[in-house]
Amino acid sequence: MLELALKSLAAYLLGALMGALILGSFTGVDIRTQGSGNAGGTNALRTQGKAFALGVVAIDLFKGWCAVVWVPALALPGTLIASALPRDWIIGACAIAAVLGHLYPVWFDFRGGKGAATALGVVMGVAPLMLAPVALVWLVVLLLTGFVGLATILAVSALPLVAAAHEPASLPWLATTLVIAAAVIYAHRGNITRMLDGTEARARRLWLFRPRSDRSP
Repeated sequence: MLELALKSLAAYLLGALMGALILGSFTGVDIRTQGSGNAGGTNALRTQGKAFALGVVAIDLFKGWCAVVWVPALALPGTLIASALPRDWIIGACAIAAVLGHLYPVWFDFRGGKGAATALGVVMGVAPLMLAPVALVWLVVLLLTGFVGLATILAVSALPLVAAAHEPASLPWLATTLVIAAAVIYAHRGNITRMLDGTEARARRLWLFRPRSDRSP
C-alpha cells in the first residue's frame, strides 16, 4: 500500500501543475480573475488567445499522460515499498490522483480547472484507441448545441461506456473512468446551472443551429 500511496501522491502533485497558471506566471496574468474564472483551456482561449490556450492544453495533456505512463513505472527504493496490488490498480489510482490534482491544485490554493484535458491525457496514456469515440461525442454535441461544457460533460460520461466496450474485463480501468467522469462532471456544475438558467455562453462559430442573425450573409 505504501507504493500506491507514494505514487498516487506523486501523480496528484504532477496534476496540480496547472498549465494556465504556469504560463500566466510568465505573462503576469492569472486567468482565474478573468472570464469565467476557470484555470482551463476554454477560459484561456477566450481571455488570452489561441497560442496561450494551446500551451495550456499541451501542458495539461502531458501531465495526464505522465501520471499514468511515467509515475506508475517509477522504481522506488526499498523492498517494503513493493505493492501486492496489480499494476492496473496503481495506474488507475494515479490517473484519478492526477485529475484531482488538476481540479484542486495544492500549489494554487486548490483553485484549478475542470479536468477535461488532464483526463484526455490519462486516456492517451492508458487506452489511446478510446480517444476517437470520446472525441466524436464531444464534437457532435458541440456542433449541435454550441455548448463546450455540455460537450465535455457528455464526452466524459461516455468514457466508462467506451471503457466497458474496449476493455470489458478490466475492472480497474472501468472504475477509474467512472470516478474521473464523476469528478469532471462535478467540476462542470456551474456550467450545468448556467445552461438551465439560459445564461451559458455558446461557441457560436461552431454551433450549426445558431440564429440566422449570427451568420455571415
